[in-house]
Amino acid sequence: MSWLWTTEDMIAAMAGRPFGTLPEGITGISIDSRSIAQGEAFFAIKGDRVDGHDYASMAVANGASLLVVSEARLPAMGRLTVPMIVVEDVLAALGRLGLASRERSKARIIAVTGSVGKTTTKEMLRHVLSPSGKVHASVASFNNHWGVPLTLARMPDDTDYGVFEVGMNHPGEIRPLVEMIRPDVAIITTIAPAHLGNFKNIKEIAAAKAEIFEGLEPGGHVVLNRDNDQFNFLDRTAQSLGIEHIHSFGQHAKAEFRLAEFNGADENSTLWLTIGGETLEVAIGAPGRHIAENALAALGVVRIVGADMEKAIAALATLKPEKGRGKRHRLSIGSGSGSFTLIDESYNANPASMRAAIALLAASEPAGRGRRIAVLGDMLEMGEYAQKVHTDLAVPLLAAGIEHVWLAGAEMAALKESLPESVHVEYRENTGELTDYVLNSVAPGDVLMVKSSLGIGFGKIVAALLDKFPPFSDTQREL
Repeated sequence: MSWLWTTEDMIAAMAGRPFGTLPEGITGISIDSRSIAQGEAFFAIKGDRVDGHDYASMAVANGASLLVVSEARLPAMGRLTVPMIVVEDVLAALGRLGLASRERSKARIIAVTGSVGKTTTKEMLRHVLSPSGKVHASVASFNNHWGVPLTLARMPDDTDYGVFEVGMNHPGEIRPLVEMIRPDVAIITTIAPAHLGNFKNIKEIAAAKAEIFEGLEPGGHVVLNRDNDQFNFLDRTAQSLGIEHIHSFGQHAKAEFRLAEFNGADENSTLWLTIGGETLEVAIGAPGRHIAENALAALGVVRIVGADMEKAIAALATLKPEKGRGKRHRLSIGSGSGSFTLIDESYNANPASMRAAIALLAASEPAGRGRRIAVLGDMLEMGEYAQKVHTDLAVPLLAAGIEHVWLAGAEMAALKESLPESVHVEYRENTGELTDYVLNSVAPGDVLMVKSSLGIGFGKIVAALLDKFPPFSDTQREL
């Protein structure tokens, strides 16, 4: 049996004590009792809203072969007969196991942060590095104080490339995470107005993102967006820390990994990348200029770590957008002979990602009498800038020629007031009311792009559309 961890190594790493007869090892680690697999260890983490100890019996019923629990909650485990490792603090123990994983690993480690594009770039790196070796990467957006140690602890010891996403909402949050990860390569995708309510200005956001440099391994590499206004600040910050290998990507003439040309289509795109004096044609199975920019960074990393560039470029042709991050659905409507396109951008939103999504909608061609429709909800954590950043969305919407804008949320009222009468605006106070309107108003040929901050819940609009309208088959006849 190939173990992720032997229980002997777990006890040593976590400073725990055995309770019961432990198995020789575990095949995986979970903090979710609902999705745990046979042979995995369940870490009973106490969160802000729920305590994993309360779900220990469910974890056992679903296949957990080992529990990691706290001394304080051990008496509450009652009659559970499954073996346990008992620790003072379960989250801290997971962190120590993550550190032990990093210590034993010989993988090239890449860490990704940025105001937008973190998860997309992380998934792109998984995609382009896989042909060159065994890749371990963060699941979904596991990028915080529990997601990073969990991802580290789950990393097999024979991993060739580890890819970690690092997020933050406040200053000081990246530093402890990157000190655990100790990346060989650190990427900052871009700096943009995200979580502005927690910062005085965008320079403070850049400084917080620059904390990723502080955990870089000796001789490590930094990859920065040369087109971003904060490039010079980030470049100087990296140099001040003694980092010698600073790379850049973008359209800028001085970018090391340079976008020479871009050609976008509805469902894919092509870019020409200049790297090392050579221009390479790259086909990507996903649309959008922002996707092309992420690809520059990913292919730059391929070159830095010495992976196979030809195989990486071939892999990009099969890349598809993720749920909530640009995934497209062609859905049947009417008698079944008509269809419309849904672009699911519902996972999250800030001013930069809103602009990218609007550009994606603008590049999409409606069928027949169809309309381009932007379905937009509030951007959260904007603080005193909230009214301005929502009002400012009128500029990219008008520039893109979007004539139908459907809105919900208190902050989006500001955008409603700033759009001219030439734009057909529908506004509802909440997501539920807008959902009803969308379901009853979409028509054949339409292209809908749905986007809001995660907390606004526009994923419910997407789910309702997918529930009401079945997938369109290519064998169906178009009107």
